[in-house]
Amino acid sequence: MKKTVLITGCSSGIGYDTAHYLHKNGYSVFATARKDEDVIRLQDEGLNAHQLDVRDKDSIDKALEWVLAQTDGKLYALFNNAGYGQPGALEDLPSEALREQFETNVIGLHVMTQKVLPLMHAQGYGRIIQHSSVLGLISLRFRGAYNASKYAVEGLCDTLRLELDNTNIFVISLNTGPVRSKFRDNATKMFYRYIDSRKSRFQDSYEKEVLGRKETKNSKDPFTKDSDVVIKKVTLALEKKNPAPHYYITSATQILGGLKRILPSSCLDRLLVKL
Repeated sequence: MKKTVLITGCSSGIGYDTAHYLHKNGYSVFATARKDEDVIRLQDEGLNAHQLDVRDKDSIDKALEWVLAQTDGKLYALFNNAGYGQPGALEDLPSEALREQFETNVIGLHVMTQKVLPLMHAQGYGRIIQHSSVLGLISLRFRGAYNASKYAVEGLCDTLRLELDNTNIFVISLNTGPVRSKFRDNATKMFYRYIDSRKSRFQDSYEKEVLGRKETKNSKDPFTKDSDVVIKKVTLALEKKNPAPHYYITSATQILGGLKRILPSSCLDRLLVKL
């Protein structure tokens, strides 16, 4: 019997590529996206797709009903992938931008997790894969909202693993570094939506460090990888008998995560402010 996997945030990037890969490799994939046009595109490409906005509980309930109607009420795994980054210095960031960041990256993830746990308890097994980030381990300036949301995800994951001790339900955190996707393009849109750089003391820095960094398919940046590095870890999280609680993805995460453990905060800060 095929293993069933529900994935959020499949309109592009890692969610999109993971859904197609798992579908081609024998999984029963339920791909979801927030916008109807993306759902139609996924369906046209051969995926079993449905609309799901993680900020909307009714949307979540309808998507889960759609999944469970096809799986006899069971679900092997949830991949909480939906999320985005809100750039901007904290002193420039309106509270509504921070609230919106948490609604998607934290609250939506939590509600999705909470909804599937009763199913997994009843069936006696399950995998919950939470897409965190290297920025759930260390912080970078002008990424405060995103940093905070991913630190929150780490706290939820660490707590949930303790609360699920002695069950056959595994919680796995993916600490992903830079991966080629539309992440920066989407972040730039959110920057323009909420940040008025003309009134900021960081105007010049924004131009260089936020708006000046573009992702390209043929980028020569040695730290930026393709989505296959994430897919490999997702596959391990789904298939290993005892998956690791954390998977560090890309050398950037491995290096910075290691430095976080060994360097004094003052030394790490001097390094991170240059990145």
